[in-house]
Parts: sequence; structure tokens; C-alpha cells
Amino acid sequence: MVGAIVVFVITYLVIASRQLHWLGLDRPAGATVGAVAMVVVGALPMDAALRAIDLHVVTLLFGILLIAAYLAEARFFRLCAYLVLTRARSARSLLFGLSFVAGALSALLLNDTVCVLLTPLVVAVTVEARLPALPYLLALASAANVGGVVSFSGNPQNMIVGARAHGLISFGQYLVLTLPVGAACLAANAAALAWLFRGALPHEPLVDRSPPRPALDRPLAIKALIALAAFSGLALAGVSLSGAAMSAAAGLMVVARVPPRRAFAAVDWQLLVFFAGLFVVVAGLAHAGLLDRLFDQLAPVIGRGDAAGDLAFIGLVVLASNLVSNVPLVLVAVGWVPHMPDPTWGYVMLAVASTLAGNLTLFGSVANVIVMESAGPRGEIGFWRFLRHGAVLTAVDLVVAFGLLALERALGVPRWLGLG
Repeated sequence: MVGAIVVFVITYLVIASRQLHWLGLDRPAGATVGAVAMVVVGALPMDAALRAIDLHVVTLLFGILLIAAYLAEARFFRLCAYLVLTRARSARSLLFGLSFVAGALSALLLNDTVCVLLTPLVVAVTVEARLPALPYLLALASAANVGGVVSFSGNPQNMIVGARAHGLISFGQYLVLTLPVGAACLAANAAALAWLFRGALPHEPLVDRSPPRPALDRPLAIKALIALAAFSGLALAGVSLSGAAMSAAAGLMVVARVPPRRAFAAVDWQLLVFFAGLFVVVAGLAHAGLLDRLFDQLAPVIGRGDAAGDLAFIGLVVLASNLVSNVPLVLVAVGWVPHMPDPTWGYVMLAVASTLAGNLTLFGSVANVIVMESAGPRGEIGFWRFLRHGAVLTAVDLVVAFGLLALERALGVPRWLGLG
């Protein structure tokens, strides 16, 4: 048990601090070394470590990343951002427009990919419009996190929940349940940011911005969007998320008329390696039982199935997501949900709470780190300053999200969807 905890803590330090310079390890390398160390210290036997890698989630990730690579090749993401960032007439309309574009793109595609592609353009436009970059960088990161609430393909932790919840709640049922939640949270999130930075955002009209318009590869963009629609259609029809993603991606490779090696080169392979290693590291921690003991302490309250129980579970997920990061937490927490009074509702709470928890701290989600790192000096923000803004955003988002979900339950929406 001690060995597993030590390995996890060191691995988490590598992940959270971006790099231990004296070791020269980045996140994928840290997760890989941590996975090997879990086996070496005896926390997991080799066979159990291999079984811990959830191929359904890895395959789903790969399929979505491949579709996103073709959309990036077609310059679709850059055109979407360009249209919003150059047509907004005020600092606040720019903030709201960016939030909804980032959130909408993150609803079906991996939010990390959206952040990688949009951050450079956000920085360029804020510089040209003579605006403070930080509000818009926070808007991009937080909206990408919030947008991921809407579907089981919006972020890695939702992919894990969706794969485990297959048979209890479908892709379509979850989408219908959370679509209004995501839209309301995006509006509330942008409004909270506008209030937080009310003194920094100018009231006068913005100066004209004229960054070069991205040249859209229209045929490729249309094919990639059709593939994305095919993925959604297959998922809505009840096909497993991994099967739907790979079927859509394979079809796109056949019709794209673009050398597949260019799409493969654009896939974030390091992310796949990172998650494979993380599965093993978290399995070792789970085998030690530390997080399970924390859950067991609250199990009598959570097991009541009432409002207090729900609040206890949401609080546990938000807290633990920021202690060990949301993806490692979800890898463990999906094992708790079947023991809850209403597992279907438990999966919904886990997906929504772990996603929104990503806005609380700088290291709460990978999207936050990607945006701030990609922005260079303009993205420099300390842990505590981020927390001051993140605490407000997370509180607002959680109140709006679970308030709407409670209203939907009171109105009988889950029963209408066939969720009991």
C-alpha cells in the first residue's frame, strides 16, 4: 500500500507540475514510468496492469482525435474562432462569443484539442484589439471544460463514464439531459467572467481586427463534419462509443482524399500514452484502497439517496478531482457508482461534477494547463490567482448545473427519456 501511494504521489507531482526538470519527465513519460513503477513495487501484477488499460476508452479517444485531426487539417477550428473573434463589436460580446464557440466545439470533440487549436488565435486577436488576454484565456479554458459536460465524448473523464455506464444511460439520453445544462452553464460562466473582470474590459467599441482569414478546405471539412455526425448518429442508435468513433473515423479515412499519414501525424499520440499509463497508476492506487476508504466514510450519507446524499457525493467528486485530478478520480469513482441507490443518476452526477470541477484550480483539468502554457507570457498566472477566479466559476457552474438537473428530475424528464 505504501509503495502504491508513493508511486502515485510522485506521478501526480510530475503531472501537476508539468515537468520535474531534474528528471526531464513530461506527463506521458511520467505516467509511463509511474505505470512501470506500480508493477515493480508490487502494487499490481503485470497481468492486472495490462487489464487495467481500458481499451474501450483508448479506442474512443483515438477515434475522436482522428476526426479532430481531419477537421484541423481543413482549418475548420481556426475559421470558427476567426469568425467570432473578428466580428464581435465589444469586449463583452467577444467574451460571450468565444465562450459559446469553445463550448460548442468541446461538446462533441475532445476539449483538449479545441484548446490547443484556438489558443494562438485568441492571443493574436486580443493583442491586436488591445485587450487583456487573461479574461479570454480563462474563457477559452473554462468554456472548453463546461462544454464537455454535454456529451460522453466531450472530455476524457466523460468517455470513461460513458463506457462504464453503457446499458444504463445512452449517449442520446445523456445528451438530451445535459444539453440545456451545458448551454445555461456557458452563459453563466461567461457572465461570471465579465463580472470578475469588469474593471479590465473596456466599454467602448473594439478596434478593427484584421488577422488573416484561414483558408477553409471545404470538401474536407464537409466530409469530417459528416463523419462527426455519423459518430453521433451511431452513438444515439446505441452502438458502443468506441465502435461508433472508430467506424466514423475509418469511413472518413476512406473518403477524405488526404494522405492518412498527415492525419495520423496530427493525432496526439502522447495523450493516448498518457492515459494508458494513467489507467495502470490509478489501478495501483485503487488496489491500495485509499480513495475507496474516503468514499466509505461518506457512504452512509451518500447511500441515503436524498439531496444531502447527492451534495455529499458532488462535494467528494469536486474535492477529490482537484486533489488527484479529475481523470484519475473518475477512474476510481466509476467503481463506486454501482453501489449507489440510483446508479444512473450517480453516473450523471459523476460526469457533470468531475467536469465542472476542472475549473476550480489551474491543474484541475488538462485544458487549463494547455491554454495557459500555449499562451506563453500572457498565460502566466499563479495557482492562487487562478483559484480566486476558479472558485467563483466553479460555484456558479455547479449551482446552475445541478439546479437545472434537479428541475429536470422534478419535471419527470428522466422518466420521459426512459431512465426510470
